[in-house]
Amino acid sequence: MRLLDLTFETAEENLALDEALLDEAEAGREPLEVLRIWEAPRPMVVLGRSSQASHEVELAFCRQQGIPVLRRASGGAAIVAGPGSLMYAVVLSYENHPALRAVDEAHRFVLDTLLAALRPLAPGVRRRGTSDLALGELKFSGNSLRCKRHALLYHGTLLYDFPLALVDECLKMPPRQPDYRHQRAHGEFITNLPLCARALKKALQSAWSPKDVLVDWPRDRVRELVATRYGRAEWNEQH
Repeated sequence: MRLLDLTFETAEENLALDEALLDEAEAGREPLEVLRIWEAPRPMVVLGRSSQASHEVELAFCRQQGIPVLRRASGGAAIVAGPGSLMYAVVLSYENHPALRAVDEAHRFVLDTLLAALRPLAPGVRRRGTSDLALGELKFSGNSLRCKRHALLYHGTLLYDFPLALVDECLKMPPRQPDYRHQRAHGEFITNLPLCARALKKALQSAWSPKDVLVDWPRDRVRELVATRYGRAEWNEQH
């Protein structure tokens, strides 16, 4: 596995890079696995691939505050990200991990790998619902995946110093909820991990043990995805 610690200035480029890394792994002759770490420099809302913005997002507030509402390639509900929310992505090869073709196993494998690195730093963290990580009964990490023929992308958030009230302002109650949420409002359901970004980055690298740094990342594919998808209203405002 290779490490890519890279954040772009724009939300569109940041989302495009995750998908570009998956595309590169899918097209490659040899298995390519990557751990990417980044942190959005400004708040943004990210819809799941099948999300309906009008059902999940407080669009008037986001427009008033200049918070972009974009759509990712993976599933799940809308999230809010920005400073204080460390983002990660892992691209994993089915050749190296054939069991991950089963979606439930992919969730278990990635989240348990993260938990093994986080528990020494934050006792009490555990997996909840389909793809959440929680501290006690409070969620600090939401995750989703995109599967292709030869590889998968698994990515998510790790809240550590995020203004939690912003989530209530940006998002409506989600149409689908894990059982452990018990209809709690966002502010009563989420929390920050009591860790700093540096500690979280170390934990991610400990979890995945990248052997070297990815230098030749897919620049052209990022530009193409921004131009044809992430930078276009037709993609972000669909459904």
